Amino acid sequence: MGTVVVDVMLKPEILDPQGQAVLSALPRLGVGGVVSVRQGKRFEVEVDGPVDAAALATVSELAGALLANPVIEDFTVRPG
Repeated sequence: MGTVVVDVMLKPEILDPQGQAVLSALPRLGVGGVVSVRQGKRFEVEVDGPVDAAALATVSELAGALLANPVIEDFTVRPG
């Protein structure tokens, strides 16, 4: 068994209110030097067998169909 990680992020042109809320809270927490925060999602998918090109392709199809909204989100698939 192996693990495939899918990271889903809002596309850069999509407003990220949760990221903006975190960014605006940082000065109150005494954190400086941060200019941008974007929030996303991480999925860990366990596959039966090795994490090879076929497994990555299958999980990529899964991500495009179920885990991400391709209109507003991008995703990456990588071995975990």
